[in-house]
Amino acid sequence: MRKTRSIYTVLPMTVIAIVAFLFIAFRSSDTHNPSYELARLTNRQPEQVIKHVGYTVSYNPKWLVPNWVAYELTRAETYGEQERADHFKPDPLVKGDPVTTSDYSSSGYDRGHMAPAADMKWSEQAMRESFYMTNICPQLHNLNAGDWKDLEELARDWAQQYGSIYIACGPIVAPNYQTIGKNHAIAVPSAFYKVFLRQTRKGWASIGFIMPNRAGNHPLMTYMHTVDEVEEQTGIDFFYYLPDSIESQVESTYSLSDWTLSRH
Repeated sequence: MRKTRSIYTVLPMTVIAIVAFLFIAFRSSDTHNPSYELARLTNRQPEQVIKHVGYTVSYNPKWLVPNWVAYELTRAETYGEQERADHFKPDPLVKGDPVTTSDYSSSGYDRGHMAPAADMKWSEQAMRESFYMTNICPQLHNLNAGDWKDLEELARDWAQQYGSIYIACGPIVAPNYQTIGKNHAIAVPSAFYKVFLRQTRKGWASIGFIMPNRAGNHPLMTYMHTVDEVEEQTGIDFFYYLPDSIESQVESTYSLSDWTLSRH
């Protein structure tokens, strides 16, 4: 009896490899979600957009701080066990003369993370890159270790509770800003913002926060804003991957019932 030859012995291995690659690529593209966390500038601020493993940053070469930093945070990522890097470094992808950690020495300001290191415990590379100076802003210690930290911890609570959240954050720089830096003129923000987006059973929900860069200890509710209000103060269009009709509705309001406040 004549044996039937398998198709895998007939087709050249290169053809099989190509077919397998196309199948995987098709499956990946079919299930790929847009990067809802990404933002875009609506003002005339300069930027260099840099993609790292754990976050994307729009770096402002005039201010020498980010315009925005954006990333998705999932439940699984919050349980990462990578140790904190604690080693601030110039971003190797920055064009021009990068900021160094010594620019912050004796300035009176912390090296304040935008994408926090504690959100990057799921990857050694993500943790290391969270200490790039493009992810850092001059932040008063009382804010960095106080209300801003509380908001970061609340974000991790939300990611664990809801499975996934989209985050964009950054500084608000006033027109007459002051600067710090031994070798660079780094803008000192007057405030910081953070906006959140998540899917709900009924659709989408968003909420925003604006915190002045000054000492204080206040309930997180006192910092709440709609995303539209944050966009007005920053000149940034957040969550633009959402269809316009959905984005307009979601960003114009927020509901506390969509966001459990376990940290007051």
